[in-house]
Amino acid sequence: MRIHNFYAGVRLDRADALRGDTEWIAAQLTASTTRVLPLWRSQHLVTADIRPVWLPRDDAAGLLDIAEHVVFLGLEDGVAHVTVDISHHETPESLVEIAERGTFRDLREFGPLLARHEGAVLAYARGLLHWHRRHLFCGVCGAATESTRGGHVRLCGNESCGTQHFPRTDPAVIMLIHDGAGACVLGRQASWPPGMHSTLAGFVEPGESLEEAVAREIQEEVGLKVPVNQIVYHSSQPWPFPSSLMLGFHAHCRRADLKVDPVELESAAWFSRDELLNSPEDEKFKLPRKDSIARRLIEDWLAEV
Repeated sequence: MRIHNFYAGVRLDRADALRGDTEWIAAQLTASTTRVLPLWRSQHLVTADIRPVWLPRDDAAGLLDIAEHVVFLGLEDGVAHVTVDISHHETPESLVEIAERGTFRDLREFGPLLARHEGAVLAYARGLLHWHRRHLFCGVCGAATESTRGGHVRLCGNESCGTQHFPRTDPAVIMLIHDGAGACVLGRQASWPPGMHSTLAGFVEPGESLEEAVAREIQEEVGLKVPVNQIVYHSSQPWPFPSSLMLGFHAHCRRADLKVDPVELESAAWFSRDELLNSPEDEKFKLPRKDSIARRLIEDWLAEV
């Protein structure tokens, strides 16, 4: 790996051994050195020049008091970093701690403009708070859950149940199919922006390996049969929109006619290297967004000799 994929590469020490120390966590939430990352409805506070806003703990004391969820993210040079969810507040910019510091924006709007490690920690916070908002009740008995271990576990409040719930990540395979002779398969969904084409992808099902999931998705979506020994792992990417882990592959397949599943895809076709290298990047044809692993899979294939 020459560089991390977007949204990977968190530099914080996640300090798992300290998360269960309630006194230590409480001390970090009152320490003046602690830095606080506010989130509102999965959006981050950023300045006009697209810099993420981290508030000094003393400036964010009011937010810590009103936050629906507070999560310890980790340590950097011994300094605690936490994130707070203020989604219940209708007008967050009116809060004195927020006023004139920036505006709340979706990470997908500005993520490609950030250094990899900056985008990674924002994605990390976004994913954890999304999980908290959707796991307020136990999936086993239905009782309310409460946050423990610095926000990395939710515990069922029913003593007879006591189930621990951990942050959820949905594994999805994403793959570039190529024929070994200068052509690859790209498809598009009707819901995508005009002209955008991308690699195939799908969620991993119970009881299958990642390679089997790649082969199944390819056959289901475009009718090609790819032997699992022709499927090669490339890299992975956290994709907290809302909660996926994208597992990237290159798959070699003999060129054949495609049988496109109209439920999954609006269209799919073989494209040559020259076509992609000369992509007009307009509403007729464009490659996937620059912060996606799909783009990385395509660009690395294009760069191969």
